[in-house]
Order: sequence, then structure tokens, then C-alpha cells
Amino acid sequence: MGQEFSDQVALVTGGSRGIGRAISVALGQSGAKVAVNYINDESAARSTIKEIEVAGGTAKIYQANVSDESAVRKMTREVESSLGPIDMLVTSAGIVDFQHHRELSFQNFQRIMATNVDGTILPVMAVKDGMIKRGNGNIVCISSVAGLRARPTLISYSTSKAAV
Repeated sequence: MGQEFSDQVALVTGGSRGIGRAISVALGQSGAKVAVNYINDESAARSTIKEIEVAGGTAKIYQANVSDESAVRKMTREVESSLGPIDMLVTSAGIVDFQHHRELSFQNFQRIMATNVDGTILPVMAVKDGMIKRGNGNIVCISSVAGLRARPTLISYSTSKAAV
């Protein structure tokens, strides 16, 4: 890959697994300094960092619950302190729980909405003012086609992705 993102800082929430991991690696291979966010799986985060570094990129891991405003603010401060101002944000953190509508609980609905919706808007809120002040920045929020078409086992997930 080219170096089109050379010297830019990218924060990828949920950056250690799935789509987030692929985005983290691609950004690292394109010259970005990548902040890989994870919540629980430090091993997957370290593996992602290693893959980026083997390809010649720069990356660091940051553990934070993206549905917790103070944790998100702390994480963004740490990223900017160690890597520099955040030029790119990719909100990829998300959870899904295949639960038939007959078993749907409000507690589970709230948990999915907190991660998928709050976990999208809180990082955006944390970085947007700096991007506006600097006159540049890019924000990509990962949603899902499930947000357009719900299924009986994906009501909470579909609702959250429609909100994104």
C-alpha cells in the first residue's frame, strides 16, 4: 500500500477485531499512526499492533469502554499525548446478541444501544472540536445493513445500527 496517510493519527474503536482490525491494519500500512482501541481482548489488540508493525507501521493499543464518556475522553487525551492530534476517527466498536424477539429484554437492549450508539457518538464528540479547530479531520462511523432491515433475532442490534 502507499503512504497516503503518512504522519496522520487514526483512532479506530473496536480496532482489534473484525472490520476494525482490517481498517487498523490498512491504515497502518498506509502510513498512519494507529491507535487501536479494545475493551477486553488485549491479546487480539497486541496481535493487531504486531501485524501493523511487521508491515512497517506505527501503532499503540488503548483499552477503553467506548460507552463510558470519561473513559473515552481519557483515551483520546492519551492518544493525542503519545501519537499526536487525531486526524481520523473510525468508530467500529460494536456488539451483537442474537436474541429472538420473544426473549428480548430491556437490559440487553440498553447494553447493545450503549455500546453501538453511545460508543459511536462519544468518540465523535471527543475528537470533533479538535478537528474543527485544526480545519481538517475525517470521521467514519461503521454501521450495518441490519440497520435498514431488522430480523427477528436482531432487533436490538438493528435498532442500534439504524441509529448510527
